Amino acid sequence: MKTLVTGGTGFVGKALVSALRDAGEELVVPSRSLERARRTFRQSQIEVVSWDGRSTLDLRGVDRIVHLAGEPAVGRRYTSALKQEIWASRVESARALTESIRLAGTHGPTVFVSASGVGYYGPREPHEPCKEDDPPGKDFLAKVCVDWEQAVREAESLGVRTASLRFGVVLGKRGGALAVMARPFQAMVGGPLGDGRQMFPWVHEEDAVRALIFALERRDVRGPLNLAAPEFVSNEEFSKALGRALHRPSFLRAPAFALRALFGEGAEPLLTGQRAVPDRLTSLGFTFRFSKLDEALRDCFS
Repeated sequence: MKTLVTGGTGFVGKALVSALRDAGEELVVPSRSLERARRTFRQSQIEVVSWDGRSTLDLRGVDRIVHLAGEPAVGRRYTSALKQEIWASRVESARALTESIRLAGTHGPTVFVSASGVGYYGPREPHEPCKEDDPPGKDFLAKVCVDWEQAVREAESLGVRTASLRFGVVLGKRGGALAVMARPFQAMVGGPLGDGRQMFPWVHEEDAVRALIFALERRDVRGPLNLAAPEFVSNEEFSKALGRALHRPSFLRAPAFALRALFGEGAEPLLTGQRAVPDRLTSLGFTFRFSKLDEALRDCFS
């Protein structure tokens, strides 16, 4: 089995590539930086190819695609140029992959699994559950997710099974969002963001990788699926759990006005959240190894 993984040098991508390689998969990793990708996967049998995220790829002989590429979108000031890059890195790249599938014809992939985000639902009230059939939000990140998923879904007309996993915040041991969030706590200045009431959908890195492989292998997995642990916590509850895991205080609140002054529109994903319910994944038989936040954080900092 030959699998192509975009974003393979990223936080989740590296973990997925490692898991698939250990399972005996033949792997292809497209990258805008060949040198970086070769350093990442040195002394391994992983094929690295150059890709700008907009051109088509030769997918003849590739059986499956996992699309994880995307410009970081949270905790940044949204300029017009950055918004365009965030959109293009997800949507244009997905369109290029769908066109590559069309060009490969019967010699190309039959499965196309992509990341998406719980930002699809836009800002939601803490008590409001978000399920896959719910309508999308109207803010910038919601519109990006809508276009992203649509670009992936277009491959269905080519006879390809597609799935879009709407990720919560991925917590893991080797960097990613958790490493950034832990810094103020390690400096004894950690605490909730804004009023802390906003929901904080999260998933352990190991479960994120397992869910991606589950979507690749299960023929009955199609369409959007929320990828967030079944324990719902607010930002304040997450902050307290992170403080416990690090044995640090968690009472220094970051005021909403300060975050908006720093990030402008880009502060909204930090100050809002979604109660993303993973019903579709669990109804298909997927089980979370880390369903409780405290045990997930203990594992991440062990």
